[in-house]
Amino acid sequence: MSVTDTATVGVRAAAAEESRLWHITLSVSGERTPLVEIRRGLEQLAHDHPFLLTSRYAEDHAEIRYWEEARDLHDAAAVALRLWGEHRQTAKLPPWEIVGLEVIDRATYHLRIAEGYGPPPASPVGVHPY
Repeated sequence: MSVTDTATVGVRAAAAEESRLWHITLSVSGERTPLVEIRRGLEQLAHDHPFLLTSRYAEDHAEIRYWEEARDLHDAAAVALRLWGEHRQTAKLPPWEIVGLEVIDRATYHLRIAEGYGPPPASPVGVHPY
């Protein structure tokens, strides 16, 4: 391995060490939309981004839960806040606004589950009505 290859491997390893998993819960709402349209849009979003764990929806709101890999909370939140808007056209999502965002690290998520006060693990995985 050359010095350049060794340096590249070292940079990649450092970047991987800096990256962490964050549990994201994104809440959106807006005008009533037919359930079939919401479901189709969320299913397309899940297809485009297989990281999506689960989403729940009603005529005027939805919640999306997934894991995001990012260096820190700020990066994870920034990606989460862009998700709905960036995929509104391609997934044909309703023109709803983001009304809530929770970003917690993996340890906090598992601590909440263990103590019985966090959201249950996403089961079944997929797109479901409320």
